[in-house]
Amino acid sequence: METRDTGRIEAFSDGVFAIAITLLVLDIRIPQAHGAAALWRALGAQWPSYFAYVVSFLVIGVVWVNHHVLFGYLVRVDRTLMFVNLLLLMLVSALPFPTALVAQNLRNGSAANVAAAVYGGVMVGQAVMFAVFWNYATRTGHCFDERVDVAAARAARWRFEVGLVVYPFTVALAFLSAPAALGVQGLLALYYAFNQLRVPTLDQPAR
Repeated sequence: METRDTGRIEAFSDGVFAIAITLLVLDIRIPQAHGAAALWRALGAQWPSYFAYVVSFLVIGVVWVNHHVLFGYLVRVDRTLMFVNLLLLMLVSALPFPTALVAQNLRNGSAANVAAAVYGGVMVGQAVMFAVFWNYATRTGHCFDERVDVAAARAARWRFEVGLVVYPFTVALAFLSAPAALGVQGLLALYYAFNQLRVPTLDQPAR
């Protein structure tokens, strides 16, 4: 069974992305302090919350951009792709939880390592589901419109799968340095932001 209603699916997905990215800022607490100096100190003490917020905002934002670009080339979705999309959204919507976990524990010794490992685990899940999404879409190319060079898109799968190597590394790194693990995850989000995979078309092959 196939449906051509990709607009409805993308609109639902956009709603999930919007809610998840908004929830991130709700975990940054308003500090209680008396006097300007005390307030500045209290604001500075919340640096783990700012750090976790920025990384997670980048991650969700970049996933949304890539998701939006891919849907620009889809003219239909089948039942399997709908469920793959739902699993991806499940992991995106879960990200505020490990973000808050990291923010609250980043200075708490071994607890920081566990929190960062949990965060990295969610990142691994997102990377896996995005790779599954792209691999399924390019397996036969039946969901793409006629512009897409399906063979070239299939050959470019590895560009989506960098995270399948780096994110598991950050889980291991978390037990050595939680801030470093979070920093690598932020850098990987920037990589995906500036090294976008252009969907290859028949008139413009993939670079």
